[in-house]
Amino acid sequence: MGQDSVDIRELIARLNANERLRQSSHFSTGVYRDEPIVRTGRQMANYLPDRYREMRRISRWQERSGEARGRWLSEAELFYRQARFMEDFEDDCPYHGRFASYYPTYNDMSDRQLRGYFTWRAAVRRGEVRETSLSFACIYLYELLNGIGWKDPADGFAKIREFWRAYRAFDTGIDRNARVWLHDFAIYHALDPELLADDPVRKLDLELIGIARAFEPYDPPLRSWLSAANSNAAEEPEPAGTPGAQTRRRNNAPALPLPPDVASEQRMFDAIAAHAGYRVDHSRLYAEHPDDFRHVLCTVFVRMLTYYRKNRSHGLVESSFGEEAEMGYTMFGSAVFFEEHPHADADYELDPIHRYRCRGGLWTCQRIYGGQGRSKSWGEIARAVDGRLRQALGFEPTLTDAACPKYLAKIIDREIDAWLTWKRDHAPRVIDIDLSKLSGIRTAAAETREALLVDEEREDEGAGDQPEPLRTERADEPRAQTVLAGAAPRAACGTAREAHRPSPSEAVQTEQVAPAFSGEKEDVGRQLDLEGPLGSSGTGHEQFGAAVAPAVSLAEDELAYLRALLCGEMPVVPAGASEDLLVDGINEKLFDLLGDTAIEFGAEGPCLIDDYRDDVRELMQP
Repeated sequence: MGQDSVDIRELIARLNANERLRQSSHFSTGVYRDEPIVRTGRQMANYLPDRYREMRRISRWQERSGEARGRWLSEAELFYRQARFMEDFEDDCPYHGRFASYYPTYNDMSDRQLRGYFTWRAAVRRGEVRETSLSFACIYLYELLNGIGWKDPADGFAKIREFWRAYRAFDTGIDRNARVWLHDFAIYHALDPELLADDPVRKLDLELIGIARAFEPYDPPLRSWLSAANSNAAEEPEPAGTPGAQTRRRNNAPALPLPPDVASEQRMFDAIAAHAGYRVDHSRLYAEHPDDFRHVLCTVFVRMLTYYRKNRSHGLVESSFGEEAEMGYTMFGSAVFFEEHPHADADYELDPIHRYRCRGGLWTCQRIYGGQGRSKSWGEIARAVDGRLRQALGFEPTLTDAACPKYLAKIIDREIDAWLTWKRDHAPRVIDIDLSKLSGIRTAAAETREALLVDEEREDEGAGDQPEPLRTERADEPRAQTVLAGAAPRAACGTAREAHRPSPSEAVQTEQVAPAFSGEKEDVGRQLDLEGPLGSSGTGHEQFGAAVAPAVSLAEDELAYLRALLCGEMPVVPAGASEDLLVDGINEKLFDLLGDTAIEFGAEGPCLIDDYRDDVRELMQP
């Protein structure tokens, strides 16, 4: 093109911008859409570029070189060859009409529609996804499935997913096929299964694995139902309190351990709540009595696991969600897809219970085939538990329409009764203290104490802190009135006394002054009659011994026991005798002398109270 040549696009832009031309009589009538007044040849509707003519020349009849007869191409193969030919082509002629067809291909389009599609595809590849006919969107996905328009499988997966998510804003009808095709694309090209983390099929598989792991400790046959998923769980020890096998559980044994294992029950409850037709987690009873509802519901389901194994051909879980099977599988079903070369033999594991296999170009799928979503039978069981537990607890409102078979009602009632009985037997004791009655209790205690006091004790309380005059004991007075009779009892062996009690020698000196004031000289000559070391006439106690301590008579084994305690040795108990009785006898004989227990049993055995060691040692001196 010479220097004087003008760019045709620039010339058209100038003409369209010329206001004088716009106001010309040639354009003064009629209604015009928002489109250029002057078009290039490619933009004209009746113009068809040569590339389209060449594409249409690709015939379904293919001659075979060296052979007399050719063959007809399938619709999928013809689409694949034409798509390869038009892979990089772009057009600039928008189409505003509608195009609809089952299994649409290029051959189903008119020239105008064909040009409109490649114009729309050019915008999509630039990132501008616009609303158009759903058939156009399907053809674009067909191209991606057949390897048209991407550099590697990961790029192809990303393009399919991005286009699907963008176009569903215009038409959610694309979800039905695009989701399956994206799933198959990852398997066909052996991509990372984590790319399908949002795939509903994989989510259902993971939910089934969760159900199996929650109920498998109580229904061991589930290990074969989900053998791969539970291969590791089979090696783990069984949870505490769970039976090793269904056959070993007695009918009268608790279905679940008591007290409840809250963590284990919560896993089962969550599985039931996620898959039961009745929304147990929305129940008003569960909101106000969560522990009661959760435990009874889980125990009933455990019982139903046993019941189904015994009385039905399949277990409760298998009956609700299907059984594992291997069946033939068609990749990219409902799509126009062609394999130029058969797929190599391959094995692909989407998850532990969902696997694919390709042998000789034929695919099979091994998975759990059955119902999907929420289980109606599980919902009926859960609703029956809710209704009968409300009646047992007197909870309002009741579920009047929660009818169930007799065998199920019997199981539910038995588990409710067992739970409520256990709960009642192990309920914490409630102690209600009425503080307003404490003053009355103090008053009653004071009156009782006053009634038990003797006259002398009342006189002592009246005297207050004034010292009591010294006096001697009369012969007719009880021994409890002696100087040593008021010693306070000890609480533990070896602890210090709160008040000092005079030793026998101090008591004797005190009593020497008493006859001068009392005038009772007949008591001066009374002597302490002790046998053995304690029973000899002794010295220093003949004149006032009767006033200090009454007569004490100890046996030889009792004296030996006391000597051992004084020396810090382990006392020896005579054969056939009881140490408790021996100690009680010694304490009883010394009580009148000391006014308190002399020997007590501590953490290390019998011991002599420290406050009385000097008293006992002095009395045992010859």
